[in-house]
Amino acid sequence: MPVAIITGASKGLGRALAEALAARGWDLVLDARTAEVLKETAAALAGHGTRVTALPGDVTDPAHRSELVAAAWQLGGVDLLVNNASALGAEPLARLEGLPLDGLRRALEVNVVAALGLVQEALPLLRASEAGTVITVSSDAAAEAYETWGGYGASKAALDHLAAVLGEEEPWLRVWAVDPGDMATDLYAAAVPDDADPRPEPASVVPAFLRLLDERPASGRYGAPSLLEWR
Repeated sequence: MPVAIITGASKGLGRALAEALAARGWDLVLDARTAEVLKETAAALAGHGTRVTALPGDVTDPAHRSELVAAAWQLGGVDLLVNNASALGAEPLARLEGLPLDGLRRALEVNVVAALGLVQEALPLLRASEAGTVITVSSDAAAEAYETWGGYGASKAALDHLAAVLGEEEPWLRVWAVDPGDMATDLYAAAVPDDADPRPEPASVVPAFLRLLDERPASGRYGAPSLLEWR
C-alpha cells in the first residue's frame, strides 16, 4: 500500500485528507502536537483497515521529523508528504505594526523551515517511490494582500516558492502547493475570532487533493476551488 506522512493531522484539513486516504487503503504516519486528539484520530482512521502510526510532536524538532520519516520507512517508504502543519504568528492576527517578531519567527519556523527540513529528511524515500509526491498547503494570503495577514501570508509565500524550486530541482517528483480556500478550521477561528460567517468544512475540499493524486498534473501551484469546479 502507498504510504503518506501528514503533518497537522489530528483535525481540520489534515484529518479530512487522512480519512480520505485511509478509505483508499493508504498507510499513514500522522503528526500533531496534541497527543490525545491525535490518538483519537488515529484510532478512527484505523477502522478502515490500514496501518496508522500516530506520532505527537512539534515539526520544528529535527528529532521528531526524523521519527516521522523512520516510521514511514517501517511501513514501506514515503509516497506522499503533506506539509499541512501551520502557525499563524499571532492569535488573533495583528497588523504588521504590532506583529510580535517572536510570533513571526514561529510562523516561519513552522511553515517554512520545518517543512523544508521534513522534505530533506524524506527526499531519499520520495525519490525511491514510483509516484513520489510533496504537497504543501498554501493560502490565498500567500498571493493576496489582506490586512493583518502579513506575517502568515509571508510565510506561506515563502513556502510556495520553496515548493516551486523543489519542483524544478526534483523533476521526477510531483510537488504541488495547494491553496484550499476558506475553511471552517480552528486555525481560521484563532486568526479571526470575530468572523461569524459560515465557512466550508475541510472535507469539502479534499476531492481537489484527490484529483491531483489521481491525475498527477505537473508540479506547480493549484487552487482547490478551481480543481473542484472542473471535476
